[in-house]
Amino acid sequence: MATPLSTRPFDILLVEDDPADALLIEEALLDRSDTRTITQVSDGLAALERLRDPALTRPDLIVLDLNMPRMNGRELLGVLKGDEELKIIPTVVLTTSGAPDDISSAYRNHSNAYITKPVNLDDFVRAVRQIDTFFLDTATPPAR
Repeated sequence: MATPLSTRPFDILLVEDDPADALLIEEALLDRSDTRTITQVSDGLAALERLRDPALTRPDLIVLDLNMPRMNGRELLGVLKGDEELKIIPTVVLTTSGAPDDISSAYRNHSNAYITKPVNLDDFVRAVRQIDTFFLDTATPPAR
């Protein structure tokens, strides 16, 4: 029996440097899921600045590419894994790399799903919703 998917709207931080890919991902998530907001940044440093800003609401989910300037997705995953407050945010890697080392490293370093581009958008959204459902329904965020 399939797990029911959450219907609670959720917020996503999209970490993607390619404007065309970012637009496609945003459209897929907004059209096919319960996404409330998508905030897009173009690299890992911008993502960390946003995640660590106490004036901003933390996202329910992070979707990130591996290959970006300044701080790439691999480095960002390592920082997230080592941060007690940020490591509770589920993360989906969405990248062109299908290299076994990248996949295993992503899972070792905080990723909850690894999806390669080009991607079937319905399958991608289904994966996002299943991860989000699990974490929204079971996780208790730490007190701030």
